[in-house]
Amino acid sequence: MSPLNQLPSVDHLLGLPKMDKLLESYGRPLTIEACRAVLDQIRQAYIDNKAPLPEEQEIITRVREQLEAWLKPSLIPLINATGVILHTNLGRAPLSRATRNAISEAAEGYTNLEFNLETGKRGKRSVHASRILAQLTGVEAGFVVNNNAGAVLLVLSALASGKKVIVSRSQLVEIGGGFRIPDVMRQSGAKLVEIGTTNRVHLYDYEAALENEAIALVMVAHHSNFKVIGFHSEPDLQEIVATAHQHGVPVVHDLGSGAMLDTANYGLTHEPMVQESVKAGCDLVCFSGDKLLGGPQAGIIIGKKDLIKTIRVHPLARALRCGKLTLAAINATLTHYLKDEAEREIPIWQMISKPLDAIQTTAENWVQYLGEGEVIAGCSTVGGGSLPTEEMPTYLLALNPAKPDAFMKTLRNAHPPVIARIEDDRVLLDPRTVFPEQEAALLRVLLEAIKNPQPE
Repeated sequence: MSPLNQLPSVDHLLGLPKMDKLLESYGRPLTIEACRAVLDQIRQAYIDNKAPLPEEQEIITRVREQLEAWLKPSLIPLINATGVILHTNLGRAPLSRATRNAISEAAEGYTNLEFNLETGKRGKRSVHASRILAQLTGVEAGFVVNNNAGAVLLVLSALASGKKVIVSRSQLVEIGGGFRIPDVMRQSGAKLVEIGTTNRVHLYDYEAALENEAIALVMVAHHSNFKVIGFHSEPDLQEIVATAHQHGVPVVHDLGSGAMLDTANYGLTHEPMVQESVKAGCDLVCFSGDKLLGGPQAGIIIGKKDLIKTIRVHPLARALRCGKLTLAAINATLTHYLKDEAEREIPIWQMISKPLDAIQTTAENWVQYLGEGEVIAGCSTVGGGSLPTEEMPTYLLALNPAKPDAFMKTLRNAHPPVIARIEDDRVLLDPRTVFPEQEAALLRVLLEAIKNPQPE
């Protein structure tokens, strides 16, 4: 008789008292599936390698581990000690407490997402963001979709499908994830009219195209995550808008980062602001919710009411629209700007404005607690495609593990995971991007990694 016949059946396992907690926690169907999967693994291991058959308790343990593995979330919180504030791979902007509370409240039950409480009839979800965007920026209307790439695609599809759109060659950029302005324009059905050269474009380039072509839109795209230096010039935004308007053509500005505070006030290069695009006379402005705005992933379109209406009723708007949680989060984030409390309440602005001496004190406290490492001067970055090449002075905790890569892997596998960076064979951690409430967990993880180095 084959030893495999000694394996317990699924029914036998389910009848064991030790399985009661698993059945209660994970449900009967999934527990049955896990039992079958584990028994199949055991049989295959015996057939392939004559692996010894486990005892009953070991089988139950494997079933529990299988259930935990299946239900382990793939998206988990972690500690960002890289010093990159808008770290695209780590979810970009962390949300303010008020924004998180607004999401929680919207998620608890029903909301008036598309219900007009005054009339008792169906309403429009766009009203929830449009009013506050208009109040904050001084425009006529606003509309929110799922991200800024979607915002640009929707604007072009609604206003310029099958028509010509002017774009400077200096702005035909590719940003993260392979997002290319020319590709998005083609996808929308718009016909690209390129003007100027990569490094220089003049106002007469716009004038010539507007006079000689039937143009539906002039599009201005922020350079985002790269800089053009040296022999380079472009007309300013106000000149482009004035020229386009002389020919009756609207201007859409793809601003990207969505800055509403002046980054120059924090020792950084000035990042073009939403308010400046509006003041320059742009008919539409598109920007991200999760970059320098400091909110959730979203694409925001603001501008002329008649253009927003055309965009809002376009069929693609339904595919790109966001839900109640994003709308609640956007409104809460924008409210911080209305109340002049963004620097105090929005995490990315807390980080950008954090005093250098406070960062140094934190790094020194870490060294004292760990009894390891040293504090060195370094640089933080904004990240997220905003302010390319710009750096902010900071102080770093520098550790010198024997095997830096293995040490970093240990940090990534910790609970919570800690993400740092390696330079010159040293592991560097930047206090700027670590929240005060995360410090205890960070130090616990670091101390464990230092005391118990793992093999590479």
